[in-house]
Amino acid sequence: MSSIFLFITIVQTLIAAALVGVILMQRSEGGALGVGGSPNGLMSARGAGDLLTRTTAVLAALFVVLSIALAVMAANIHSTGDIDTSLQRGAAAPVSDPLAAPAAPGMPASGDPLSAAGAQGEAPAAAAPAAPAGDAAPAGEAPAN
Repeated sequence: MSSIFLFITIVQTLIAAALVGVILMQRSEGGALGVGGSPNGLMSARGAGDLLTRTTAVLAALFVVLSIALAVMAANIHSTGDIDTSLQRGAAAPVSDPLAAPAAPGMPASGDPLSAAGAQGEAPAAAAPAAPAGDAAPAGEAPAN
């Protein structure tokens, strides 16, 4: 951050605080936060009101001018000539139906496992029950009692 930018920011803050103070010192027409003028003070109520009104106008104009100057300076300080394209994506990926189940190998695209067997003309083979291990007799022989 440049030193002139920091200096103008500090001046902007001081002007804003002064503007708030001057506005709060003005005579209140609605009974809000204003202190109001007293004829017993150093200045008459009318003279103090004119001075505070002029001071408010000058401080408000300075505040607006400094705000614009700070905005221009901030835009010039933080501007870059290059646009970062490191996060750009390549070609768009094709959109697929999220509800469609992926087809398994040997599975038809429809997702129905029974339609594959019917389409190939053969029924799925039923699994034969396994023989118990141990006392199993060889095929063709009767077990001995």
